[in-house]
Amino acid sequence: QVQLVESGGGLVQAGGSLRLSCAASGRTLSSYNMGWFRQAPGKEREIVAAIIRSVTSYSESVKGRFTMSRDYAKNAVFLQMNSLKPEDTAVYYCAATTGSWSSGYWGQGTQVTVSS
Repeated sequence: QVQLVESGGGLVQAGGSLRLSCAASGRTLSSYNMGWFRQAPGKEREIVAAIIRSVTSYSESVKGRFTMSRDYAKNAVFLQMNSLKPEDTAVYYCAATTGSWSSGYWGQGTQVTVSS
C-alpha cells in the first residue's frame, strides 16, 4: 500500500506561485509513475503533469508555467506552479501507479485558489 499526502495549496493572487508537495509512505515511489491531476468545480478531473518512466510531460494549459519534479531520497514529488491564473483554481491531487491511473494510489487533494 502507498499512502500519498499532498500539501502546499492555498490562496494566491493571479501571477503568483505555489509549490505543491506529495509525500509518500508505505512504499518507495521509485518504481511508480507519478502524476498531478486537478479538478475544478463542475469539471472532470484532468491530468496536469506526469513523470512516466523518467519522462516528464505537461498539459498544454500549464506547459511553461508548471514544473514537476521528484525526490527519491524524500520519497516525494513536487509541482512548482508559477504565473498562476484564476483558471488554475482546483483541487490538486497526486497519484502513483504501475499501470493505469484509475488503478493507482491517490492522495486526498489540496485546494488551490487563484484570485484575479
